[in-house]
Amino acid sequence: MIDLGYFLNPPAGLTVSTLLIIAFVLGLLHGATPDEHTWPITFSYSIGSYSTKAGMKAGFTFSAGFTAQRALLTTLGFIGLAAIYMKYNLNGPVYIAVGIAMALAGWYVLKGRYPHLPFDAWLHGRFHHHTSATRTPIEESHIQGVPLPMAAVHGLIAGFGFGAYATIITFVLAPEVPSIGWAPMVGVMFGLGTMVMQVVFGAVFANFARVKKLSEDDLCYLGRKTAGRTLYYGGALFAAVGAFLALFPSLSNLAVSTGNPIPNLDSIGISTGLVLVVVGGIGVWSMIQGVRELRVIDSGKYCHSGPQGTDS
Repeated sequence: MIDLGYFLNPPAGLTVSTLLIIAFVLGLLHGATPDEHTWPITFSYSIGSYSTKAGMKAGFTFSAGFTAQRALLTTLGFIGLAAIYMKYNLNGPVYIAVGIAMALAGWYVLKGRYPHLPFDAWLHGRFHHHTSATRTPIEESHIQGVPLPMAAVHGLIAGFGFGAYATIITFVLAPEVPSIGWAPMVGVMFGLGTMVMQVVFGAVFANFARVKKLSEDDLCYLGRKTAGRTLYYGGALFAAVGAFLALFPSLSNLAVSTGNPIPNLDSIGISTGLVLVVVGGIGVWSMIQGVRELRVIDSGKYCHSGPQGTDS
């Protein structure tokens, strides 16, 4: 029987190979448990892909950015610079950054473009488009595909969130490696473990849109509408919660213990609430709303399925 205590509280004096294995196992646990920095984003991008293969790609793309950040973090941990996390609570600013990125991606999916900020007008410069230009009504344009490159950006940003797993790999495992060259490998192995589970969950989330045996155009419409709304409204919620925690950082530590020793399952707090609200609340509501809309619209007018919609 596997002793989780060994992985969550690893002893000193371990070999490099053992340290890397522990980091990978911790990554598996991190990816499998409901974490506010992974599940809402993976759900949004995967459900918008509406196919198993594309959903797995979404989980992989997000985790790639996350892995790169974790490699940086464990390197900082080795040279002692990551101690800034012990002094400053950065959850609020990270939530704000993640929320803004999510909302921008959601706007793009729903509207077919990123929000236009009229810097030219604010700076009293010349307009780069005619003032009579009008917005294209949503019913006259196709819903855009979910921008997977944004998933990598999200992973990079979300990696700056700090929790129990990050504490172990940064302050316990990374300082134990023999040289700085090995330090980023701790973060890479942790990221790869997270990636494995996010790819699996990405495939599962993507297939949520297939339970009603809809046509490809219906699946395209439902998946992308669900993703767009989840990203947009979930992002707004993340940013709002982040602003609140930035003002009152001590509140991020408020939680009710569950008695489970596994991080992310050991307590119910703000982070758990974000997962439940974004995935279980906004995500499910968005899907239900999309199904209702399919009863009264022709999905082919909004979304023409392409290679991305082919399940494999």
